[in-house]
Amino acid sequence: MSEFVADLLAYIDLSPTPYHAVSESIHRLEQQGYRRLAEADLWELEPGARHYVVRNEGSLLAFEVGSESPAEGGFHVIGAHTDSPNLRLKPLPDLSGHGYRQLAVEPYGGVLLHTWLDRDLSLAGRVTVRSRAGVETLLLDFGRPLLRVPNLAIHLNREISKEGLKLNAQQHLAPLIGLDDAPELRDLVATELKAQGISEFPTEKVLAFDLMAYDTQPSGVSGARGEFIHAPRLDNLASCHAGLTALIRSGESRLPRFTRVLVLYDHEEVGSRSAQGAAGTLLQDGLDRVVAGYKGGAPQGLPRALAASVMISADMAHAVHPNYADRHEGGHTPVIGGGPVIKINSNQAYATDSATGGFFASLCAENEIEPQYFVSRSDLACGSTIGPITAARLGIRTVDVGNPMLSMHSCREMAGANDVAPMIEVLSAFFTEE
Repeated sequence: MSEFVADLLAYIDLSPTPYHAVSESIHRLEQQGYRRLAEADLWELEPGARHYVVRNEGSLLAFEVGSESPAEGGFHVIGAHTDSPNLRLKPLPDLSGHGYRQLAVEPYGGVLLHTWLDRDLSLAGRVTVRSRAGVETLLLDFGRPLLRVPNLAIHLNREISKEGLKLNAQQHLAPLIGLDDAPELRDLVATELKAQGISEFPTEKVLAFDLMAYDTQPSGVSGARGEFIHAPRLDNLASCHAGLTALIRSGESRLPRFTRVLVLYDHEEVGSRSAQGAAGTLLQDGLDRVVAGYKGGAPQGLPRALAASVMISADMAHAVHPNYADRHEGGHTPVIGGGPVIKINSNQAYATDSATGGFFASLCAENEIEPQYFVSRSDLACGSTIGPITAARLGIRTVDVGNPMLSMHSCREMAGANDVAPMIEVLSAFFTEE
């Protein structure tokens, strides 16, 4: 297993939720000299300054100021998203009946529901409590098998062999957390906070929570030669990891004219329409303030900077499925292990055009990497990314790319071990080449 693959698997396992992904990313950035800025602070910046900003704990903006004013040198931006489809707890989740304790959940994003059955699940996220200092929000990860959504035995569901599995999101997904006398969720949270030494709060001081289920099986590799990665949340933590690693690696090189930027958004899987999503103001606010905070700013600085900027929207791509090859456009069938994929859609579900696609292809060629291409069949709807949203909001040149994968939106997904390093290499080149 390569060093990059091992590091990716560790990053994923440390990031069961968007909040944990941001926390782990911050840990890695701070080791490289990045320092936190608050959005309420006055920013004063100089060449080589390394900082990051967090919005609502699920989104992150990190940057290293270039050798020239951003109004002159522009920005090189890599964007990805921290969230993945999953099952999230409802505000009053406790259910009791037929001798069991269960939790009410709501599907988040385009979940492949059946993949969450018969798995050893845990809970993680954030919890808001009332402490002596006031109201505060804490990260929490139970870190052990706690839940299970059991399949119905075939003896009680004979029609499944002819009609297939049919799941109702309201009726069939509530996981079991114990027998009828098991503690309620808020009691469990209070006990776990104390057990982990995070803090000690009685149940009545647990005010609210954003908790979600995740698969506790560790990420790993498979295949005759270790060709495949099996992990949850590859879409899109693999791209977050690639962008973060590229930003950190590029810090070892000469400072470029442009300012390096990494933005990791929450809520892409549900349309990005939130304060911390790509349709929000996080990136625009951040770039504007970097321009203004650089040695007193520059006249008409942000529009000038954006005109000199380019963005890579990194989100995982569809590899051709050997059992469903007819669902793919002939001649545009990326394979796992074949390298980075340039994603194109004439109806603007992806932001790539000939100029930005050619730019990325040139980066690949300079690093002896051959890109692959993906377009959807003309009779199938196409998914979208943060790319078109960012391009429309900021007017920034954007290309949509990603590594090929299978089982997208499954509880446990599949990608290529040999694709990890090439994407990091290309993104690193993007951050270092003028």
